[in-house]
Amino acid sequence: MGLHALLALAPPAATAARGQPAASVFLSVPFAHPVFLFFAALVAGTLNSVAGGGSFISFPALLFCGIPPIAANATNTTALWPGTVASTVAYRKEFTADVRRLLPPLLITGVIGGVLGATILLHTPQATFMRVVPWLLLGATLVFILSGPMTSRINAWTRARATQHAAEALGDLPASRRKHSRALMAAGLFLELLLAIYVGYFGAGVGILMLALLALLGMENIHAMNGVKTLVVSVVNGVALLTFFWAHVIVWPQALLMVVGASVGGYAGAYFAQKMNPQHVRWLVIAVGFAMSAYFFLRH
Repeated sequence: MGLHALLALAPPAATAARGQPAASVFLSVPFAHPVFLFFAALVAGTLNSVAGGGSFISFPALLFCGIPPIAANATNTTALWPGTVASTVAYRKEFTADVRRLLPPLLITGVIGGVLGATILLHTPQATFMRVVPWLLLGATLVFILSGPMTSRINAWTRARATQHAAEALGDLPASRRKHSRALMAAGLFLELLLAIYVGYFGAGVGILMLALLALLGMENIHAMNGVKTLVVSVVNGVALLTFFWAHVIVWPQALLMVVGASVGGYAGAYFAQKMNPQHVRWLVIAVGFAMSAYFFLRH
């Protein structure tokens, strides 16, 4: 069975919107569409491995191919998820005993938020979500622009925290400081719940926000922070993916095709990253983000 025929077998994607029937995705797919989706995923995987922002390419590509917006979002999550899981494995050596003690509350909160976000998405009418899409893309683009300066500030802040922590290491924390730490942890978990809901709902641009949250919670090693961020986002996207799977909104032929493209792009991006100017890639991602935002604003 050829690729054209395989894609033509894609099942209708349930919208799960109130009172709306399931939307037909592909009845007849020109060969140009799978080729277009493969290369869109290839570019998205490359961008994610170098600078991030791959969803600015892969998600609109699915919309351009006629997939309804909620199904496109679910399919995009499925297509890019293996890449984040692979990145988590690369950070496994950064999970020290202190980091592992922080993981259970972060992962439990992330699972709850991911299910909530995915459920909210599935109960959003297609037309409503389509009106929200340009705002989501624009917001993610603005966060991406700020991610460079924010990363520098986070690095400086974590170094200052590490110095302070070393100075306090010889004595126990006073009771007031322990109470402050518990309150900070509770506030941090509430903020993480909100971020996890956003990841389950859409998720683009959440990485830098998760790093800022981990710095707020007291993490001091930027490599460990990247590892925890990647693990938490992978778990949240994983439970969102299971929710989408249960609701039958993932368009599997397109998703699997894009998994291959994103994986190839991620490997190629990692290989050529040392030869590329990350700032140039960031400018490209920002330009694409603004272009996609403007397109969907004008379309609606």
